[in-house]
Order: sequence, then structure tokens, then C-alpha cells
Amino acid sequence: MDLLILGGTQWLGRELAREAIARGDRVTCLARGEAGAVAPRAELVAADRDRPDAYDAVGDLDWDVVIDLTRQPGHARRAAAALAGRARHVVFVSSCSVYARHDEPGADESAALLPALADDASTPETYGEAKVACEAAWRGAVSDRLLVVRPGLIAGPGDPSDRAGYWVARAARDREPMLVPEIPDAAVQAIDVRDLVRFLLDGAARGLTGTFNAVGDRTTFAEWLAVSRELGAHDGEVVVASADRLAELGVNEWAGPDSLPLWIADPTWNAFLDRSNAAAEREGLVLRPVRESLADVLAWERSAGLGRERRAGLGAERERELIAELRG
Repeated sequence: MDLLILGGTQWLGRELAREAIARGDRVTCLARGEAGAVAPRAELVAADRDRPDAYDAVGDLDWDVVIDLTRQPGHARRAAAALAGRARHVVFVSSCSVYARHDEPGADESAALLPALADDASTPETYGEAKVACEAAWRGAVSDRLLVVRPGLIAGPGDPSDRAGYWVARAARDREPMLVPEIPDAAVQAIDVRDLVRFLLDGAARGLTGTFNAVGDRTTFAEWLAVSRELGAHDGEVVVASADRLAELGVNEWAGPDSLPLWIADPTWNAFLDRSNAAAEREGLVLRPVRESLADVLAWERSAGLGRERRAGLGAERERELIAELRG
């Protein structure tokens, strides 16, 4: 296929390009080129998608597939206007953040969405609304040729957010007491980036249309932690703390510095990692076992450095301080 990726210099986009090239596709990535290099043998067309002439270099070419990963509605609106007539098929990578509610376990693609963002530019607070607007832009332009894929939490080697890899990396870092939130039965659901990429490219190759949640199978935090500790050979003490106590100590939920990843304290978000993937599985989504994914993540975490400063999680010194405070 002649494949145009709008993006392609960050984690998911680069993995898409790498796998497509391995399959024999010809890949062009349209991006500013500032976030990183494109995959080997992919062609970079440097362009700023905020500019009206962003698609001039590719807009007069025909493409078997255009894949868009943007979170900015203005990008999607301009791309749809410029490329809809040149693409045999379009894939838009959206997000499960588009849904209006996240407290309904097992909800599928028919769940209500947030209102579409009217502005062209989004903020972190309007991420879900922005993705809704991006979906709408492409749907209005190529509804009969459009595949919309809504991932949840994406895991796998190379994850720049440091979320899904935190627990297995923490388990391998040392055998000192490990601080964990008191959420043993909380749902955890992550899709390995490699499984997501395969679903996207397989769907593109056969002209799959429709909207699909691309999420992992549901497990629990206790199971995720147990696998992580086993792989990381952590046999030290596990110190469990309640949500209220962690909040008092200034520990953040979900992601970012001083956080415990995968912990979601807000009850209105308790099913964010618990959505149905049945429709995608019927269309060929294949998920590797959590143990296999985490083993590969751990190998990557070791190469990146278990003691490195992370974008999500607790450093060793901060964890020791928190445990000392918990013990009084």
C-alpha cells in the first residue's frame, strides 16, 4: 500500500510506520519532524499542520490509506478537506476518552460521547471533546471509507508516558518495601502497542470501516501487580495504603510525577479501564497475554534504566519517604 501517516515521529506513529514498512508498504509521514525521527525507510514530508499549506506536498497524490493520529480538531478538519478525495481509505486513531461516562463497566461503542469541541485547538482538559471533533471531521468527509479506532491505555516497549510499565519496573528496581494503592479488585485494561498497530494496519489493508474500541482484556490491579512482581523478582514487603491516606500524602493518581499509575480514585472514572473490546475482536483484534507484554516491557525498562527519572510513578527516595510517613 501507499500509506500516508499524518504524524509518525512519536511512539504510536513510529510503530505504525515501522510495521507497515516491514509488511512491504511504502510509507510517507507528514509531520514537523521535531518530536523525533521517522522509522527507517519511511519518507518524512516536513510540514506544520497549523498552516493552511500543510498538505500542499501530498494533496495532489493518491493514497491507498491515510492514517491520522491528531488530537487537534483544526488539523483533522484541514486534512479531511485536503485529502478526502485522494484517499481510498482513512483510519483515524481516536481514544476512549471520547465517551461521556466512564463508570459503566463493559460499555461498548454505542455509549454516549462528549460534545465535539468547536475550537481548532485543544487543551489537556478538552482532549476527549477534541477527539470527538476529529472523528466528526473525518466522518463528514469519508464516512463510507473510514475506520475509527478508540484505544484505551496503550502499553508496550517504548511507552513515553511511563504509566503501564511502572509496576514491573518498580518490582525489578529493588526488593525494598513497595507502596501500592488499596485497589486489588480495580479493573486494569491495557493494549500492547504492537497489537494495536496490527489491528490498525490489518483493518486498513482490507478496508474495514466502522468504530471500534481497541482495548485489552480486563484484568485486575491485584493480578497486574502479581505478574509484575513475579517478572521483576520482587519478594519484599508490599505496603498498602488507602486512597484517602495517599491523597493526604500528596500522591497523585493515574500518571505524572509522584503518582501511582493505574490507580483511579475518582468513582466517576472507575470503569475507564473496563470497556468492551468484543466488536474489535470479532474483526480480528488479537491480544497477547499480559505476562508476555509485561516481560517485553521489563526488558525495555531495563535498557532504559530502572533508576531513571520517570514521567509517571515514584522514585526510590520518594517511595521510602512515603512509607516512613505511613508508618509514623
